[in-house]
Amino acid sequence: MNGNRWQKELTGIYAVWWRELKVFQREKSRIVSSIVQPLMWLFLFGTGIGASVNISAVNYQDYIYPGVLTMSVLFGSVFFGLYIVWDRKLDVLKAVLVAPVSRISIFLGKVLGGCTDVMLQIIILFLFSFLFPSINPWGIPLAFLLLFITSIALVSMGLALGSLLESLEGFQVISSFLVFPLFFLSGALFPIDEKLPGWLVGLVKLNPLTYAVDGVRGALLNVNIFPFYIDLGVITFFAVIMFLLGSILFSRMK
Repeated sequence: MNGNRWQKELTGIYAVWWRELKVFQREKSRIVSSIVQPLMWLFLFGTGIGASVNISAVNYQDYIYPGVLTMSVLFGSVFFGLYIVWDRKLDVLKAVLVAPVSRISIFLGKVLGGCTDVMLQIIILFLFSFLFPSINPWGIPLAFLLLFITSIALVSMGLALGSLLESLEGFQVISSFLVFPLFFLSGALFPIDEKLPGWLVGLVKLNPLTYAVDGVRGALLNVNIFPFYIDLGVITFFAVIMFLLGSILFSRMK
């Protein structure tokens, strides 16, 4: 009996994951924009600001490359929760929720589906790493691991928001209110050093995304502020908390 139950739950997780992947594959414009926007940040913003900013050891474009990777995970993951609101409006979610599997399994399938979508985009962006001479290709697997854990946290956050909100407009407003401070206070675009005001350093260190950027930058450029185990520990703890919170809110959704 237990074996059949586990098989049913795993089948449900796989079915939800597969649906999210197929939806992503059909949205060609979303795939293109998710690649073009980070490249614009790297080549337009990076070149423009890099002309007047001096970062020791590496050039500015190389320096923000890990931050732009993390930005792609952030935007792609959190806004994945928008599909919860959309599915609810189309009554697709209602059909999924009445399936003979637990809501935790449905939530896990959606998290894995969102993470798969985001990490496919990251793999494509990694293909452009050869354009940045300071990037250590041997650090890519470690950076990928950190970004994957980060995507678990942020997809869970997006789904948690989607479980609370019934309006597409409301979701966009609330998620933007969270996403932009997380990004701009992560050190993705500037070094965290003694030149920053004390209040800003405090906010940066309270931001869990800071440790994702720092860990990825350390893996790819060997330029980091915190030891790797701290970066990994904070991101993992953040992922666990967001997953638990998201699963609880998703389970209580009507």
